[in-house]
Amino acid sequence: MPCRHCLSDVAAGESFLILAHRPFPEAQPYAETGPIFLHAEPCERHDEGAEVPALFLSRAQALIRGYGKDDRIVTGTGQVVPSAEIGAVARDLLAAPEAAYLHLRSATNNCYQCRIERG
Repeated sequence: MPCRHCLSDVAAGESFLILAHRPFPEAQPYAETGPIFLHAEPCERHDEGAEVPALFLSRAQALIRGYGKDDRIVTGTGQVVPSAEIGAVARDLLAAPEAAYLHLRSATNNCYQCRIERG
């Protein structure tokens, strides 16, 4: 259960919150709502300057998918990649002008993990 604020796993026995989240601004066919987790106690926000957070590198693989300015999937951008390749694949996908941003998702359940933007 990755905390979406500090981007570290909620430890066994630690209190947490589960919230419904839609990672898109408006309802549309790709705008699913799914669970996200937060530590119940205050935690420090993850440093956005880190290239790939350790949380994601600790997983075997991830799904990366590109979205256009219209918040629709950019055809051909969905890839399951080894965690060590997340940074390189994200840079390559964001080099395409049609990709406005990316989602990093669970490779096994397609759960939303985070948004990756040019930066």
